[in-house]
Amino acid sequence: MLTMKRIFYLLAALVLLAGCSGNNGSVPSFNDVIASRRSIRSYDATRTISEAEVRTLVKAAQEAPSWANMQPSKYYVAISPEKIAAVQDMVGGNKERIMGAPVLIVSTYERGKSGFFRGQQTNELGDFWGAYDNGLSNAYLILIARAMGYDTLIMGMRDATALRTLFQIPGEETITAVIALGYRAEEPREPAHRDLEEILKFY
Repeated sequence: MLTMKRIFYLLAALVLLAGCSGNNGSVPSFNDVIASRRSIRSYDATRTISEAEVRTLVKAAQEAPSWANMQPSKYYVAISPEKIAAVQDMVGGNKERIMGAPVLIVSTYERGKSGFFRGQQTNELGDFWGAYDNGLSNAYLILIARAMGYDTLIMGMRDATALRTLFQIPGEETITAVIALGYRAEEPREPAHRDLEEILKFY
């Protein structure tokens, strides 16, 4: 049985074999990825990320689990200067924080898939399972991005109506977040975490 650590090593190795130029050529450990991943709010505008590299990243993120393998997550990528500028105006107060990011990714999920069986809601959560699966997919995406040498910021402040129009996102999809993808311009400080005893209970 593959452990999560081994799975992550495999994903990182696939990323490197695919020709990613985002890191120094060595496969980072899972602990290194976890320890170095931060929500980055200042990006190096001199560095770019190609469409091929984004494809490699999203392909690897497809390994994320989902309800009955429904894979409800979808991604709309702003990579041209015009689309990036448009999306920057749709993320509220985060606009200045992501000015140097070369890629902005809109994350959505298709409703009526996760949490349903033969068209019927399986439990009281219903379409919340779609949001759950989208969160899992996004978690894989930002961790794999870090393994590739990139940095990210998940933004919940966004104009969903404007984004839907800009990318022609179908009405049956819920827009969850915009994810900035790029390279950090400065080292962020490590945030404080809640005491383990506040969130963990054994019985």
